[in-house]
Amino acid sequence: MSEPWLDDPLGYLIGAERVGDFFARIYESEALVVHHGQPRRFDGLLSIDAVDRLVTSVDLREGQLDLADASRRLMRSDYMDTSGYVDRGAVADHHRAGATIILQQAHQLEPPLGRFCRGLEHVFSCHVQTNLYLTPPNAQGFKTHYDNHCVFVIQVAGEKAWRLYEKPVDTPFRGEEFELGKFESGELKQEFVLKAGDCAYVPRGLMHDAMTSGTEPSLHITVGLITRTWADLMLEAVSEVALRTPALRKSLPAGYARADFDRGAARRKLGELAQIVAREVQLDPALDLLADNFIRSRAAENRHAISEAARPVLPTERFRLQRHTPHRIAEDGDKLALIAPGGDLDFPPDRRPALERALSGAEFTPADLPGENTEAFTARLLAYGLIVRV
Repeated sequence: MSEPWLDDPLGYLIGAERVGDFFARIYESEALVVHHGQPRRFDGLLSIDAVDRLVTSVDLREGQLDLADASRRLMRSDYMDTSGYVDRGAVADHHRAGATIILQQAHQLEPPLGRFCRGLEHVFSCHVQTNLYLTPPNAQGFKTHYDNHCVFVIQVAGEKAWRLYEKPVDTPFRGEEFELGKFESGELKQEFVLKAGDCAYVPRGLMHDAMTSGTEPSLHITVGLITRTWADLMLEAVSEVALRTPALRKSLPAGYARADFDRGAARRKLGELAQIVAREVQLDPALDLLADNFIRSRAAENRHAISEAARPVLPTERFRLQRHTPHRIAEDGDKLALIAPGGDLDFPPDRRPALERALSGAEFTPADLPGENTEAFTARLLAYGLIVRV
């Protein structure tokens, strides 16, 4: 099946004409609702039948599936067996009674969702995850709450009525979870109904709730953006300065934890050190570290690497860079490190021209690459999913 969303993942979600304005004005600031008027726009990502197949035929473990019902409290023990597996009958029974089925990290179960997430990761340079929510008619899974990460809501089937309120916490940290009873929803700001093929963006910290609209069940995908922050970058940058600055590595004053400790001198010292940090801080080392860790943390997209392992690479075969695959070529002492999903691949320095040619995005054959043993070189890149056959 064709996957048109891979050409422009964000544009397919919200419309290509909105992408510029999204990053300039909307991202992390306000909600966006897009009514595409195309009920089958997201066919191929998921279906209610696919959810049924996963729930009723896959041995899901605790943490892969949850149930939620705003009208009653459900515990995992209500739908897990004693071995830690999902009790399929209990799930069906609770769902029949109004509970929302939640499939956590669904991109790990459905390959099209996984590819879609990798496409969005290419856009945002962050981990992207998906949860699925199948809600019966006239039901609500959660009470009013906020999420501590931004989400896109993709309506796949049925309809859901949404209400958006205020932000009790502006741009919460990842660890600032919503606590029932601690935060007020505030004034109702916006109401809308998502129909199949529609999409909404909800920034982190914005209070919201949703309920099935109409007589059919609602299936939507929540796409979560697990981003790094400027605070993360600052911490790495300060750590890098500390590696070069002995004064930042000195111990805190003896007795600093005592009640009678005089903090005056410590305040002055902190001010001096802050000036050193402000003078010495560098963007590139810290940003390179965050970028490299992000790339390494991705999973390789190497479908067919096992089934076609015995297939030889021919000198005239055509290959190209795998779409949306992050990578970086870096010097590491007397060798080159190709930073790639899953980890680093080491090459001798004279392989740089071949690496740059193979990973340029343009089609190539092993015969096009400089150096010797280019078929084996190409086969290695193919095994790690960095390139694909054309």
